[in-house]
Amino acid sequence: MKQTRRQFVRTLFVATQATVVGSLLPHRLFAEDARVGGLNFLVLGDWGRNGEQDQQDVATQMALAAREMNARFIISVGDNFYEHGVASTEDPQWQTSFEKVYSAPSLQVPWHVALGNHDYHGDCDAQIAYSKISGRWNMPARYFTRTDLIDAGNHVEFFYLDTMPMATFDEDEIMFKKNVDSQDMDRQLAWFEAALAASTAPWKIVVGHHPIYSGGGHGDTPYLIKHVLPLLQKYGVQAYFNGHDHDLQHLQAGKVNLFCSGAGSKIRPTSSTSHTKFAKSCSGFMAVALRTEGMDVRMIDDHGRLLYTTTVARVSA
Repeated sequence: MKQTRRQFVRTLFVATQATVVGSLLPHRLFAEDARVGGLNFLVLGDWGRNGEQDQQDVATQMALAAREMNARFIISVGDNFYEHGVASTEDPQWQTSFEKVYSAPSLQVPWHVALGNHDYHGDCDAQIAYSKISGRWNMPARYFTRTDLIDAGNHVEFFYLDTMPMATFDEDEIMFKKNVDSQDMDRQLAWFEAALAASTAPWKIVVGHHPIYSGGGHGDTPYLIKHVLPLLQKYGVQAYFNGHDHDLQHLQAGKVNLFCSGAGSKIRPTSSTSHTKFAKSCSGFMAVALRTEGMDVRMIDDHGRLLYTTTVARVSA
């Protein structure tokens, strides 16, 4: 039976989780976002593969979604360049993996970028330096905060972490350990807690590459569970966005929502855990509509299909 518009909107904006399968055109998905206003953005991770087909397909759907919802910016949760990061600000991958792939007009918005483990294979400082060359690439430091207005009276503060010093090395990455050993993990954690404690934002969102909990191949990150998750809970952080596992996931740890958007190009199998609300192994990204009282998170695949939608309340019951 054909849905009425009212039934469709009710399905799309339910306050509890819902899974929606089928081909839905972007203008149907995002018409309400553009009309209502607020702060709309995309979240992408694990993407830079020199314009391979999966990356191109996701970029195409991102461009449609960004245009229809009037996305203000894009968050990258790391692993921006495979396999070994970039060597300099002149590295050809800036063109082949970034500029020429995400070239649609709707994607010419600020990209706020975190570092991933593959970025540590190369020159992380070159990614910071590229912020002074590019009009849309924004990585002022290895970890940083930024604030955006939701509406005239409310704002959100984003906390971008460099989680590589907090993670366990894969066996094939031991040769890059020296790049991580130069970073002071304790200093970053102290900075993070001080920044959270000082924040007056009603919405607090944290971005990092590695997952806290995950049903994907890399699984949980013990250091983040022990040291970062308690801070998210203590200071009322509503959501943590990450990548690393090449899939789309929504998990929950108490009142903290954990979103994995690591499906920007190549994918891997995923599964459910005791924390899992949704998990799917497919290429895609997340589209987020943040309002004063709620944040709608939608997971969209490389064919433009809405896979899952959920609403995060500003204050959990």
